[in-house]
Amino acid sequence: MTALVEVQRLDKTFPGVRALHQVRFDLQAGEVHALMGENGAGKSTLMKILAGIYPRDSGDVFVNGKPVEVHSPREAQALGIGIIHQELNLMNHLTAAQNIFIGREPRKALRFFLDEAKLNADAAEIFRQMKVEIDPRAVVGDLTVARQQLVEIAKALSFHSKILIMDEPTAALNDAEVTQLFSIIADLKAQGVGIVYITHKMDEVKRIADRVTVMRDGETVATLGARETPIETIIALMVGRELSDVGRVAPANANGEEALKVVGLKRGAAIRDVSFTLRKGEILGFAGLMGAGRTEVARAVFGADPVEAGEVYVHGARVRIVAPNDAVRNGVAYLSEDRKRFGLVTPMTVEENVTMASWPQFLAGRFFMRQGRLKDLAMRFVERLRIKTPSVTQETRLLSGGNQQKVVIAKWLARDCDILFFDEPTRGIDVGAKAEIYKLLQTLADQGRAIVVISSELPEILRISHRIVVMCEGRITGEMPGDGATQEAIMRLATQREARAA
Repeated sequence: MTALVEVQRLDKTFPGVRALHQVRFDLQAGEVHALMGENGAGKSTLMKILAGIYPRDSGDVFVNGKPVEVHSPREAQALGIGIIHQELNLMNHLTAAQNIFIGREPRKALRFFLDEAKLNADAAEIFRQMKVEIDPRAVVGDLTVARQQLVEIAKALSFHSKILIMDEPTAALNDAEVTQLFSIIADLKAQGVGIVYITHKMDEVKRIADRVTVMRDGETVATLGARETPIETIIALMVGRELSDVGRVAPANANGEEALKVVGLKRGAAIRDVSFTLRKGEILGFAGLMGAGRTEVARAVFGADPVEAGEVYVHGARVRIVAPNDAVRNGVAYLSEDRKRFGLVTPMTVEENVTMASWPQFLAGRFFMRQGRLKDLAMRFVERLRIKTPSVTQETRLLSGGNQQKVVIAKWLARDCDILFFDEPTRGIDVGAKAEIYKLLQTLADQGRAIVVISSELPEILRISHRIVVMCEGRITGEMPGDGATQEAIMRLATQREARAA
């Protein structure tokens, strides 16, 4: 049977980095083929070559059995290849229909005028085929992330794509939205569309994939049947080693000194009279469903969002935090769930990102920086956190997701912050990098730092938290020790509106 896509002996090198070496991969019609591997394994590079974003150095690409050269995304689209990136590629000020057909808008008889009625009708037909209800005239910036993702899928299907590449499509979706996406994928499979599905989530591989190809260090390791292959085997192939630190983190010192106390925090319906304490050496998990108010609390404590009422105490002293600068001066840091938008300046170097929060301390006079000391600081934290980079002068955008996350952590550690809010710290990173982040969090707690972890993954909350706070609709509905907590107990509290002792 002729494959929709087949690659053979594919090589790709970037300056100082061998991204792909002798890679092989194929995709059949009506198949979901999961592509897995640690960040930096070469998955995205391979897909960007198929999508015409990167040129290959050597090797062969076949589409429907014919050798092809893909020099641009437009050529890929002409071949029926569509890609949905993890970071959505939409224009928020345009409507859903305008995003779908941008550059290909239908025209009236007089070519100067767009045919808005046909534009909206064509978009509505694609949404109907997908069995989703989205108004083609809705402004994309007003849609939820889940619906924006559906617009991206519709855009790919508008090119009559028979080969669809999905890169971490469920990273920002809740369970109901994931179920809807999987239903759409099932319909596409039935129509003969082949789907390359890049994910780090093992449960999704078991639910939806037919085959799984594992990549490691830029090479193809194995292609296996998804349903019959144990998860442990896939993980071992991905990381090339056994993950020895799979157990829970060590219990916290219950007698640790109070590092942070929040009393009566309020901001409309998002934060309703929230109070909690955090101790030195403790990892406090914040659990709850999407929209529960966890991120809003973190941003409010950090001074990123205004509040109507509330008191914040740092090491026993009341502090006034109305802006992030106030928080940082008091040793409070916030690592956003969107690290690329709020945590990093990706075109800048590793050194610049690690040291940017510390620049005022390295001024010589009023206008000159002590560059040598800045470089020494960056190199120290690159080594300490084992950030994989050719040098501190490497652009941060070229690092893997796990290493980018470490750069954000290094930035705040370099600034000597001792109260750290981690918002979805392992979103979009692989199982091996997750294990390293967990170990790093425990190391920081052992050093006496106080840590809040916000996570939508209950197994993660249960694994790393010494104590767990649960929120629902802007309120804390319960608290429990991490030892002995269960997913069922957390979900009960996450779905009730009134507070109750756990």
